[in-house]
Amino acid sequence: MSFASRTRHWLPLFPLLGLLGVTYWLNQQVQQDFTRPDSGKRHDPDAIMENFSAVKMSMQGEPRFIMNAKKMLHYPDDDSTELDAPSLTTLSAERPPIYIFAQRGLVSSKGDEVFLHNNVRVVREASADREELTLLTEYLHALPDQDLADTDHAVTIVDARGTTHAIGLEMDNKARTIKLLSQVRSEYAPTKK
Repeated sequence: MSFASRTRHWLPLFPLLGLLGVTYWLNQQVQQDFTRPDSGKRHDPDAIMENFSAVKMSMQGEPRFIMNAKKMLHYPDDDSTELDAPSLTTLSAERPPIYIFAQRGLVSSKGDEVFLHNNVRVVREASADREELTLLTEYLHALPDQDLADTDHAVTIVDARGTTHAIGLEMDNKARTIKLLSQVRSEYAPTKK
């Protein structure tokens, strides 16, 4: 049998072998996409804690902030931390404690900012010269180290003198000031004698 006659018998198989090769190559390409996830685009937690509690101390060794949450999830892709049912307590020897509660929270990667969402409630305890104050909103941005908080959402402030509604707020706990940004309306409740 000559080379030409052998080639003639194998000639119909060349397209099939080519098709088999292309099919194998395509299969390898598809399999690589499934087996090599793009971790840069995934937002999966690398740490989960339940009934989480943390205390940050002052330079004098006294508790400065206490953060609690029903659940904490840390995400390595952006180094953020999500909190379920967080509460934050700010303590100071010079000022009454402030308690902040929310349904959800997000802590920045550096831990210096806390973003609170859904049914946010801030309670400042009464002091010798000021009555208890409660602030309600749907969103609050807090900078605990600087004793600052702000929001651009609707807020309601309730104290012994009445109820105040506004859009937007800037709160400075060191200066003990609250600045209401717009659409302020107040309902005065006279004290009972």
